[in-house]
Amino acid sequence: MVRHEPLRLRLKPKAATTGYVDGGWWPRSRDLAVELPGLLEVLAVRLGRIERVGYHLTAWPPTVRKISCGGSVVRLAGYRTQHADTMDVLGARQRVTLLVVPPEASAPAAHAALMAAGHRGNTDHVEALLRSVRTTSEVLDSADAEAEAAQQRWELDGGSVSVGVGPTA
Repeated sequence: MVRHEPLRLRLKPKAATTGYVDGGWWPRSRDLAVELPGLLEVLAVRLGRIERVGYHLTAWPPTVRKISCGGSVVRLAGYRTQHADTMDVLGARQRVTLLVVPPEASAPAAHAALMAAGHRGNTDHVEALLRSVRTTSEVLDSADAEAEAAQQRWELDGGSVSVGVGPTA
């Protein structure tokens, strides 16, 4: 039996379109061929037959050009003009633009971004929706940089990272 992880997706309720995105998605990896089937299966309930997925060409590693979904073929198309943090999923009569939360985002930051993106009246730009995600990663990067600098200062002041075993001369 194959165990499926729950899909990390939040969509705005069906209503008049507002804002820059129609919801948010937090994939577990940057492998579109692995991540998209579950997403498209859920989105097909709203969109009907899915025809195409548009994504930013350099935000994702090279991938297949077509995948199967619900018995039909879905074209994957990478564009340099697509916002790097969004993805367009096109059905026969409707399009959904999703905020893509980076897979490496912390759970609290990703949850906040998904909840905001899926809120009925949200009209925030993509950058504003991802602000908490970027702030969290910048804080972590800053903490890593501070730890690295402290380690280097310690070593320069005569500290040693290696421990010798055996008799000393």
